[in-house]
Amino acid sequence: MPFSHLKLNENIIKAIDDIGYAAPTPIQEKAIPIILSGEDVIAAAQTGTGKTASFVLPLLQRLDDGNAKRAKHIRALILTPTRELAEQVHSNVVAYAKYTNISTLAVYGGVASEPQKEALIEGVDILVATPGRLLDLAFQRCVHFSAVEVLVLDEADRMLDMGFSDEINKVLDRLPTLRQTLLFSATISSNIHSLAELA
Repeated sequence: MPFSHLKLNENIIKAIDDIGYAAPTPIQEKAIPIILSGEDVIAAAQTGTGKTASFVLPLLQRLDDGNAKRAKHIRALILTPTRELAEQVHSNVVAYAKYTNISTLAVYGGVASEPQKEALIEGVDILVATPGRLLDLAFQRCVHFSAVEVLVLDEADRMLDMGFSDEINKVLDRLPTLRQTLLFSATISSNIHSLAELA
């Protein structure tokens, strides 16, 4: 099955072709149509299965609607457990969004926060963030969550294993009730089910 059968738009298909993806992986084939329909998703997916594209591609399609960004607001939030994963997801978003006007930014600890604050001033369509740095920026009123349409919890099991449960809950408390939630985890444990119920 080619990606065009998944009802992705031409701008996204063109970027996929540039990267050299021939056909969707099983997780992409299953998740993309459900995400495009607007439903919430809980999925078990290991690294290397095409997991990131399975949520980023339909997310780009949803946001590629011409709606303007608002200052210090974001339209989609992707939470990741580590700086390395945030950088990786962000680079994928940049590649997939090549032929769109969608903006993206990665924020994480271990680096100066000032450039991240400045990048958030005009607003960002897709923010990729680690929980701690995101909350730091929220406490400083550098980012607002009222316009969030989609939340992605990437590698949710790792975030829980690393002790981010409280931070995740604090983020969830700030998000609009009406939103799409996508949860991706290597394993689906009872803790993940509990998190899914909260999200």
